[in-house]
Amino acid sequence: MIRSHALAFSHAGAAPLRFPDTDLPQGGCLLLRGPSGSGKSTWLALAAGLRTATEGTLVVADQALSGSGSLPRAARDVWRARHLGFLPQALHLSPALSVAENLALPFFAAGLPRDDRAIAMALGRLDLGALAARRPHELSGGQAQRVALARAVLLSPRVLLADEPTASLDDGAAQAALALLMACAAECAATLVVATHDRRAVEALSARSGTVSMVLGAGNLGSQSTAFSGGSGQR
Repeated sequence: MIRSHALAFSHAGAAPLRFPDTDLPQGGCLLLRGPSGSGKSTWLALAAGLRTATEGTLVVADQALSGSGSLPRAARDVWRARHLGFLPQALHLSPALSVAENLALPFFAAGLPRDDRAIAMALGRLDLGALAARRPHELSGGQAQRVALARAVLLSPRVLLADEPTASLDDGAAQAALALLMACAAECAATLVVATHDRRAVEALSARSGTVSMVLGAGNLGSQSTAFSGGSGQR
């Protein structure tokens, strides 16, 4: 679940970015739309606890990240590792580690012992078992993205965040990536948030029952209006 009210973030010396109120239930899907510079990445960073809002309240997976009872910065890394999965646009796979070793990193971040059986199961579920010993530079773009997704869902997160997951993919690969992303979120019963300005992703996710859409305007500054609405498949 994700719930926010009067959320805003100010970069130094700049007018604040203001965001629509959100009330997304556990297992729901939020399509975060808008052009470059509209604040999509900032909103994801706030939801991931990587930044702290300068105004308003934000609760993610029943944990306050701003406002009263907000989680201290020192505790956020472990909370994030245990409750959030993040699929960034730049996949951030460590080039010095094998695929399996990259998947071991969430256990370290969460303060948990490495579970090689869970790693093998995650790789197998995404047809990556044969690639466990490879380094990232030995993977195709699609394979690297699946490895990053396996890492994101390894600990069965309550919230799964994806930043432009189809930006560098052709039509076939984009369709497959979105289907896999939605399937992994459903398997974890995770709340899914996808930030995108890709028409293909918008169409695919809008057709999903229960998807809601938050549209941020270019610049999204001060009191500029934004929209929060149900997707075409919302019940």
